[in-house]
Amino acid sequence: MKGPKFHEMRDTELQAEVRDLDSQIWKLRFQAATGQTEGLRKLRTMKRNVARIKTVLRERELLAEKQAQGAEGHG
Repeated sequence: MKGPKFHEMRDTELQAEVRDLDSQIWKLRFQAATGQTEGLRKLRTMKRNVARIKTVLRERELLAEKQAQGAEGHG
């Protein structure tokens, strides 16, 4: 899933996706350590998707802070 699709999701959905990806990453890392898989490309993609999601969440957090500061200045 690429970045633009993450922008369409709600915060709760994004947080659930991060938890899901983190558990999948852990499983893949464990399998790679025991020599059971060679899914390094999939692991890299998952890590990048986690970073994308966290970026979207942080952008939203900063926007909310900026809007809150703007509302305080006008009130």
